[in-house]
Amino acid sequence: MIPIRDDAPRYTTPYINYFLLALNILVFLFTASGPLLQLHPSMQISSVFGFVPARVTGFLQGAHYVRLAIGTEPINAASAFVPILTSMFMHGSWWHLIGNMWALYIFGDNIEDFLGHFRYLLFYLGTGVIAAAVHYVFNVGSAVPTVGASGAIAGVMGAYVILYPSARVLTFVPLFFIFFFWLPAWVVLGFWFLGQFLAGAASTVDPIRQTTGGIAVWAHVGGFVAGVAIIKMFPSRPRRYRYFYR
Repeated sequence: MIPIRDDAPRYTTPYINYFLLALNILVFLFTASGPLLQLHPSMQISSVFGFVPARVTGFLQGAHYVRLAIGTEPINAASAFVPILTSMFMHGSWWHLIGNMWALYIFGDNIEDFLGHFRYLLFYLGTGVIAAAVHYVFNVGSAVPTVGASGAIAGVMGAYVILYPSARVLTFVPLFFIFFFWLPAWVVLGFWFLGQFLAGAASTVDPIRQTTGGIAVWAHVGGFVAGVAIIKMFPSRPRRYRYFYR
């Protein structure tokens, strides 16, 4: 199921959501064709700025070097933990970027409307960090870089289920023919979460995935659960309603 748009109203302009959308797009364009490609002939950008669990494991074990696909490199706190944040603004392909940004565009504005601009930014980054932590737990020895905003966006989707479960989402359902349905948000996002959880459960019995990569489904699961769990811990902003005068 592919969400097209929702009908949940908002009463403020989602400046932070627009900023996150623009930043992700600009970072993708810059890393795809910009000067970062010239860092080193053998160095992939995703390996430098992507989140690599093996770096964290090596640092926690007191190692001075870690072996990655691009070779052996020295390890320190910055190289282990800073990519948790930088990886949240990187994407591996146009389709990866478009899929994530489309979901953020649909669901993020209402969460920002509920929380307010600054608290929304904290919420977004916080759920992204939790998503990376959950991914790490299930991939402690992986040397495969993880990139993408989907962990944080999953947190936004989890919050949306709690705040707007009955909001209707226009959904594209490709079943032999093209169908469009208005479905409750809890159905659309619940179906997505179930798919991610089942995929994550299947990946735990497939150790090859830790060395070959794929979709970081446990990051999605962790981000979604984090959004569900902590959204009500954030105070909502004072309601701002629009008034029409005659």
